[in-house]
Amino acid sequence: MGVSDIDMVMYESTKEKVERAMERGYVGNDVVFGAEERELFEKWKEFTRHDHPSVIQVLLQSSKDSDIMGTALPNLIYVSREKRPSSHHHFKAGALNVLTRVSSAMSNAPVILTLDCDMYCNNPRAPLHALCYFLDPVVSADLAYVQFPQCFHGINENDIYASEIKRLFKINSRGMDGLRGPNYVGTGCFFSRRSLHSTGLPAHRGSSASESALQKAVEAAACSFELGTKWGSSIGFRYGSLVEDFHTGYRLHCEGWKSVFCDPARPAFLGDGPKNLNDVLSQCKRWCVGLYEVAFSRFNPLTFGITKASFSMGLIYAHYACWGTWCVPITVYGLLPPLALMYRTPFFPKVSDPWFFVYAYLFTAAYGQDLVEFLTDGATIRRWWSDQRMWMTRGVTSCLFGTIQFGLNHIGISAPGFNVTSKVAEEEQNERYERGVLDLGVQSPFFVALGTVAAVNLSSLVVGIARAATTEGFLDEQFAQLFLSGFVAANCWPIYEAMFLRSDGGRMPRSITVISLTVAGLLLYMGYLVFHV
Repeated sequence: MGVSDIDMVMYESTKEKVERAMERGYVGNDVVFGAEERELFEKWKEFTRHDHPSVIQVLLQSSKDSDIMGTALPNLIYVSREKRPSSHHHFKAGALNVLTRVSSAMSNAPVILTLDCDMYCNNPRAPLHALCYFLDPVVSADLAYVQFPQCFHGINENDIYASEIKRLFKINSRGMDGLRGPNYVGTGCFFSRRSLHSTGLPAHRGSSASESALQKAVEAAACSFELGTKWGSSIGFRYGSLVEDFHTGYRLHCEGWKSVFCDPARPAFLGDGPKNLNDVLSQCKRWCVGLYEVAFSRFNPLTFGITKASFSMGLIYAHYACWGTWCVPITVYGLLPPLALMYRTPFFPKVSDPWFFVYAYLFTAAYGQDLVEFLTDGATIRRWWSDQRMWMTRGVTSCLFGTIQFGLNHIGISAPGFNVTSKVAEEEQNERYERGVLDLGVQSPFFVALGTVAAVNLSSLVVGIARAATTEGFLDEQFAQLFLSGFVAANCWPIYEAMFLRSDGGRMPRSITVISLTVAGLLLYMGYLVFHV
């Protein structure tokens, strides 16, 4: 059993005991083993998941714990921050700030690694790669963090959900590396403690398990510790956005810090990717809302970012912060051409018009450049096709719903979120994923929008082909709209399968299919009214 395996077993054991005690509301004898654990959990009386004190336990201590070969094991410390009903708890950023302070009290190590709970180290030389930059006198003075690309194991052959998000995690990050550095993506990142300004506690001296160190750590994990301080505003990981990683990296760049993108041949860290479409879209919707929170704050990249970082970095961060606005052109792209085609309303130049070739060039050049960049990065054509299909899918679902939710919240109307859980057995879901079959087997509002766009384009495509075969001059007049409807319909083929052809647990629910077809019918009728006025 390796060091990481030992760490995980001990961590999971402690976590299970804490959760068992929280479910019951008291500390039972089956939770506590030995005087040390009893002393630790004694304070946890009559507590709940949202009302409990700090618990910090040293599970492994390098000064006295070693493996079977006699090699010293790294320190392993379990931390559960204090929670009180009356306190406001910032989610991931708040937890990271607690861990930053606790580690300062117990070790004060100069480098901090942030890693999602579902990720593991795949390259044992990853810390050495990061240290090469932190110890380089040329770049270390203003180096905030070294970001590794987020990579996933178990992705199917064609990456049907575009889980790699190659443009965000690799392609764009390489471009930003030539400026002030890549943005922070929330995991696989080594931070310099100096950049987080973690100086609220004195430098650690002596054993991490000493009473003084533990006492300081408990105080640092308390709800009241940040009151009257700058934690979350100009110290540590930044609050104010659901995407604390984007906000933190952006603010550090605005404060003059730089970052480095490190992409070794062997991926440094690997994690799990979502296995169904609803999870993918829900995650993207959360990102969209969080990015808007930065865009519509006093830290807007087009004003604050351009002034504090640079013109180019401000534009890059603005591109990300306004990511949700893609819902406008993509929704128009998915609905207006097919509706105009259905009612024979010219929307683009005729094929015989020289201006037609300008539109044809723009379409071909944009998609061609995207394809070349993906192939250059080692992707396949099939993976590129999946990525551009998901780009359109996110536009009419995640970006659209995220924009609506943020807009309603911004004007004071509480927009209910929706977190739909799949009832399908995990092994069935995994089996479909391995075969490259999309999983749409939940009652999700996302799928209503997706099914509506698919149905509108299929209807207009069928009508358009019939008219092209029977009406002279129709193809010359409507070729661009017919092509776009066909292109969208080709991307929607898995949706048509899920709506009409499949019978497995991952098919689109019949009620969602009916609602989608009804909405599509209403749009077609409204199109008739609009284009015939």
